[in-house]
Amino acid sequence: MVANEAASQVGETPQNIQVTTVWKDFFSVIKIGIVNSNLITTFTGLWLAFYFMGEGFLENLQTVFFTLFGSALIIAGACSLNNFIDRDIDHLMERTKTRPTVKGTMEPKRVLWLGIFLTVIGTISLLMTTVTAAVIGLIGVITYVFLYTMWSKRSNTLNTVIGSISGAVPPVIGWTAVDPHFHVVPLVLFLLMFLWQPPHFLALAMKRCEEYRAAGIPMLPVVHGFAMTKRQIVVWVACLLPLPFYLFSLGIPFLVIATLLNVGWLALGLYGFKMKDDLKWAKWMFIYSLNYLTILFVTMVIASID
Repeated sequence: MVANEAASQVGETPQNIQVTTVWKDFFSVIKIGIVNSNLITTFTGLWLAFYFMGEGFLENLQTVFFTLFGSALIIAGACSLNNFIDRDIDHLMERTKTRPTVKGTMEPKRVLWLGIFLTVIGTISLLMTTVTAAVIGLIGVITYVFLYTMWSKRSNTLNTVIGSISGAVPPVIGWTAVDPHFHVVPLVLFLLMFLWQPPHFLALAMKRCEEYRAAGIPMLPVVHGFAMTKRQIVVWVACLLPLPFYLFSLGIPFLVIATLLNVGWLALGLYGFKMKDDLKWAKWMFIYSLNYLTILFVTMVIASID
C-alpha cells in the first residue's frame, strides 16, 4: 500500500515501473550504445555507396531501411549472445556486474533465444538488399561471438585485434547493400574501423586493467603491462595516417580534417610517454577515440553531399 502511494505521488504505477525495467534490461542486453555507434558507420558506408555509384538516396529508401534495420538487429543479436556467454565473468567487473544476466532480471535462455532471433531476422532483412551484405553481416556475428567472445577474449592478448574484425564490418555492410562488388572505398572504411579499434579498446583496457585481471581476461595491459600497451596504441594510431588519402575524391576539406584528427591523436599518443599518470592518459586517449570516429564519419557524409 505504501509502495503504491509512493508510486502514484511520482506519477508512476508499479506496472509502469516494471515496463520501464523490462525495456532498460532489453537495451542493456543488446548493448544499445554499441548498436547506435555502429549504425553511424553503417550509414556512412551506405551513403558513400550511393555517392560513388551515382545513385540517389531518396530513390532507394527501401534499401536504406532494410540495411539499417538488418544491421541494427544482427549487431543487437551478437551483443545479446555475448551477454549470454559472458555471464560467468561479468559479475567480476564493475562495468558489467549490473547486466540483466548477472542480476537475474533476464533468464539466460531468453537472452540466448533473443540473440538468435535478432540475428536471424537481421540476416533476412539484409538479404532484402544483397546476398553479399547478408554474408558479411554473418561474418561479423561469427567473428564476434565465436572467435572473440568464446575463444580469443579468454585465451590470448590478440583478443582486441580479432574482435576488431567484427567491429570493422558495419560500413562494409552498408556499402555492399548498394554495390556487392569490390571497391576500394569499403576496403578503406574497413581498415579505418579495424585500425581504430585496438587503440580505442586498449585505452579502455588500461582504465579497467584491474577488473580484467580479476575476471581472468588476458588483455594486453594485464599480461604485458602499461608500457607495452602504450607502444602498441601509438603504432596502431600511426597506421591510420595514410588511409584518408585513399579517399581523396571526397575533397581537400575532408583530407585536411581527417589528417588533423590523425596527427592530433598520434601527438596525444606520443605525449603519453612523458606523462606519469598512465590512467589519465588512457582516459584522454579513449575520449579522443570516440570523438575521432564520430567527427571522421560525419565529415565523410558532409563531404559527399552534392
